[in-house]
Amino acid sequence: MSYLNDVLLGIIEGITEFLPISSTGHLLLAEHWLGARSDTYNIVIQAGAILAVTLIYWQRIVGLFLNWRTPENRDYLLKLTIAFLITAVLGLVVKKLGFELPETITPIAWALVLGGIWILGAEAIAARLPDSTRITLRVAIAVGLAQIVAGIFPGTSRSGATIFAAMLLGTSNRAAATEFAFLVGIPTMYAASGYELLKQVKDGVGQEDWTGLGIAFVVSTVTAFVAVKWLLGFIRTHRFTSFAIYRIVFGAVLLALAQAGVVN
Repeated sequence: MSYLNDVLLGIIEGITEFLPISSTGHLLLAEHWLGARSDTYNIVIQAGAILAVTLIYWQRIVGLFLNWRTPENRDYLLKLTIAFLITAVLGLVVKKLGFELPETITPIAWALVLGGIWILGAEAIAARLPDSTRITLRVAIAVGLAQIVAGIFPGTSRSGATIFAAMLLGTSNRAAATEFAFLVGIPTMYAASGYELLKQVKDGVGQEDWTGLGIAFVVSTVTAFVAVKWLLGFIRTHRFTSFAIYRIVFGAVLLALAQAGVVN
């Protein structure tokens, strides 16, 4: 049963990490019934999801670096770097200041509901903008800041915050906004996971079931690969409305469970 739990947690992490529905809320609810996991465990299964997205975009990434001399690729890499540096620098400042909200059900549930409303509103506004795939400096800065907001407020969804920041500030094309948000997220999340993992190693990693952790990592990687591939196809012909509705309903369910004392 323990390894089945690892499979379930890997599936939940893989599906929710890059879909705009917040992995934090789903994992908290899952751990309420399956048992809490260590910080090391959560970092490693998140790394599996990041690896999946890296594999999906590897050709794009290699192409950007091999052809960096072309003006278009050089400009795109510059915008990626700006967004990453904004997140990295401000993220370290936030860490040093010790600003971190507790990961409890009620605030995360509200973040899910408000995030769903935000997506509905952002989609309506973006629909009135002319289609554009261009990544401007304003978009790069907004995506970098959006990652910080998502990091500070659990339940916000990093992918949701960054995609719609890009769409509202100029990159109205869903596919282009999603690609930029995910490409910025790759080095950001590797850096954040590496930073947290080093802290865990420095403080002394506790007793871990490495077999179970390995199972969860592999399942998270495979599931995230499938989920992101599906998402990239879905958004070419659909809006994010269904994700917004799901967030609102899921958040409302969590609020009801918290009110009833079932979860906390």
